[in-house]
Amino acid sequence: MLGSTHGTLTTHSRPARVVACGGPTPQAVHGTAGPEHGSGGPGAGGGRDGTGDLDVSGRPLSAPVPDLDRFFRPESVAVIGASDSEGRPHTGITRRLIDWAERVGARLHPVNPGRTSVFGLACHTSVSDLPEQVDLAVLLVADPLPVIEELADAKVKFAVAFAAGFAETGADGAAAQERLAAAVARSGIRLLGPNTNLNAFETFREDLDGPAIALITQSGHQGRPVFALQELGIRLSHWAPTGNEADLETADFLSYFASRPEVGAIAAYVEGLKDGRSFLLAADRAARNKVPVVAVKVGRTETGARTAASHTGKLTGVDEVVDAAMRQFGVVRVDGLDELQDTAALLARARPPAAEGVAVYSISGGTGAHFADLATAAGLHLPTLGEERQRELHQWIPDYLNVANPIDNGGHPVGDWRGRKIIDAILADPSIGVLICPITGPFPPMSDKLAQDLVDAAEQTDKLVCVVWGSPVGTEDAYRRTLLGSSRVATFRTFANCIKAVRAHLEHHRFTASYRSPFDEAPRTPSPSARKAQALLRPGEQLSEHAGKQLLRAYGIRVPREQLVTSAAGAVRAAAQVGYPLVMKASGPRLAHKSELGLVRIGLTSASQVRDAYRELTDIARYEDVALDGVLVCQLVEPGVEMVVGVTPDPLFGPTVTVGLGGVFVEVLRDTAVAVPPFGEDQARAALGRLRGGALLEGVRGAPPADTDALVEVMLRVQRMALELGDQLAELDINPLVVLPKGQGAVALDALAVCH
Repeated sequence: MLGSTHGTLTTHSRPARVVACGGPTPQAVHGTAGPEHGSGGPGAGGGRDGTGDLDVSGRPLSAPVPDLDRFFRPESVAVIGASDSEGRPHTGITRRLIDWAERVGARLHPVNPGRTSVFGLACHTSVSDLPEQVDLAVLLVADPLPVIEELADAKVKFAVAFAAGFAETGADGAAAQERLAAAVARSGIRLLGPNTNLNAFETFREDLDGPAIALITQSGHQGRPVFALQELGIRLSHWAPTGNEADLETADFLSYFASRPEVGAIAAYVEGLKDGRSFLLAADRAARNKVPVVAVKVGRTETGARTAASHTGKLTGVDEVVDAAMRQFGVVRVDGLDELQDTAALLARARPPAAEGVAVYSISGGTGAHFADLATAAGLHLPTLGEERQRELHQWIPDYLNVANPIDNGGHPVGDWRGRKIIDAILADPSIGVLICPITGPFPPMSDKLAQDLVDAAEQTDKLVCVVWGSPVGTEDAYRRTLLGSSRVATFRTFANCIKAVRAHLEHHRFTASYRSPFDEAPRTPSPSARKAQALLRPGEQLSEHAGKQLLRAYGIRVPREQLVTSAAGAVRAAAQVGYPLVMKASGPRLAHKSELGLVRIGLTSASQVRDAYRELTDIARYEDVALDGVLVCQLVEPGVEMVVGVTPDPLFGPTVTVGLGGVFVEVLRDTAVAVPPFGEDQARAALGRLRGGALLEGVRGAPPADTDALVEVMLRVQRMALELGDQLAELDINPLVVLPKGQGAVALDALAVCH
């Protein structure tokens, strides 16, 4: 038998706790929610590109794709503060902008009241003197605010503010940025910056073909490694340096790039997100369009978060929540800039995998074994090749070498056709979708012939061929000319980056193949449960256990049978109705740590025990000066897997749902996963799959499998509660939620709710 235990939710807020007693609810414990918990269909509340489509919490469910064509390819440009004076900082910028305008075919108009010409171009005294309506204004002035109104009168579409000294500098700068953002919002202009640079106007190679990488960075310097991929033959189409994002933000460019036909992948360096919901909507658009997004998001540590805030003046968000949000919407999060460039390059260019199996082919048994260890540990599947395939390979590879996978050729054939035959045979295996050849160092002529055979084979197959060129020099012809000269071979310099990129490639296509947008099914209108729940909430207060359970019951979350009593005689009568054995607990609006205070009695089996327990509990409460609303007489629930499900507000994404192993060890185990609304059943199950102790739900040491369906249903109902009561419910913690054996449901034994 299992009594009510107490634990705290340790993810992002102070503990929240509730204890569960009471009769079973009429709603289903698992399966899909009934009508009162249903949600609008894909067309409910407006179209995908409308601005009036809101979920039940008032957050948008759709966002228009900004038309940024005239930003990146303007027909006319004004440079405010243009200069050609020797030694002036704006002189170099002006020259670069003139060169860029010539390359893209834009007419450029310098504006500076102190000059009649700049670099031979007629210079205008003010924006109002411009000879035509311009698409883009580049503001080379210390304070862009006074210019915004002039630009609005001239009907300029876009502006770029290079000036620094705004939110990245502290409170005064943040106030100045707020004034700038307000002026921009009134004007109708779209502004990039402030605190940005010239990266959007770089020289992009136009001699490269194939799908391109579009780049978004909040720090210009951090985008340099990705931009340099062009020197390796990988195409870049755009670079958006978002800076402080007073107006245009990462999400705007993400949505735009995800809708561009030439973009094969989006690479992003993100220091802080301006708005969590905007980011989710943009990532959702990329997922719908099957466009991979690879991102470095700083702020994993307290130091990183503090540094990022000082750089861009934004919230970095609680990292676990950011991580969960990215994962839910298919954003590939990487740590290093080298990973960013390698993963984005592969995802941009690789075709969908024909199979998930990975074959490792090497000229050294040690290299193959080493790589296979690392790949398998990272979750890649290296299937054993069938006996027939192995016999085929042994036509060209000595019998004493292993060809089961990894395939050891003992030295790639140099003087004849056998090397290509080996590679073609591996690629012909239906279980193999990716061939990886690690070459730890150049060994001419063998490595040269191997590289050429790999390139030739890659040109004739739809399967992914990867090469790791481990030479620290990187000047060899086999690398520079043969491998980098092929658009069909993905070339890496390290084992780790190759493995991470291949894993991301397979996971991306698996994700998009089954992706269903949670925004299509997000609830638009409040349920009857919300009206019931709102009557229970007490602004600024923590609810008693009894009231917290009533809140759960309102949303169809099952709790044990219970009665709240205020006398020993009442406790005895309640015990007869609830049924022995039972649990008794003190209940009060500010009572959280009942076990620690000795305010719980478990396994009571007689009226005399109930009577004594009532007196003991009330005596302790008086001694501890704890106000009670009564004593709960509760059903004792059969054992199961103890979980925790809670709601915690996040400053970027709003209320989030946390699930994890619960009970008294929740703070010690810290085994939790976060789900960011809106999420569906698939995302809820994925969150459970990230728990280290998730195997307990499958049944261990003879225990039966737990009712995971019921647990998922509780998560969905708690999400609905979080969305509908988000402005009133500060925290919720159901701990423990006992998940009973499969088919028997889940029961909330304890819970704590805190109101705003």
